[in-house]
Amino acid sequence: MILRLALAIAVVASAASAQQVSEADGVVLRGLDKISGQVYDIEMKSGQTAVFDQLRITLNSCRYPVGNPSGDAFAGLQVVDTGRGETVFSGWMVASAPALSAMDHARYDLWVMRCTTS
Repeated sequence: MILRLALAIAVVASAASAQQVSEADGVVLRGLDKISGQVYDIEMKSGQTAVFDQLRITLNSCRYPVGNPSGDAFAGLQVVDTGRGETVFSGWMVASAPALSAMDHARYDLWVMRCTTS
């Protein structure tokens, strides 16, 4: 069973690595305040920093499969909690698998929805 799962992951990873990607101008993120239950959509351009309550989010890059900006986007983000003064996330988030590389925060959730091209 574990061998089959490992083989399936290897096949998917090799197919994904062979896929060509394009660089997008920006991204649409979705943020959730777990205490109030409010959901926010955050649109930002590459290199821009946005503020979501106590979080300061910087978009380094958004990439997507060639010809499909709304499909399987992945974004390079840095997220700083200004209340604690520390980085709570730095890396790539994948739209199709938000739990793969998730931000770990007690109050907020953040995930990638899609890349934007203009």
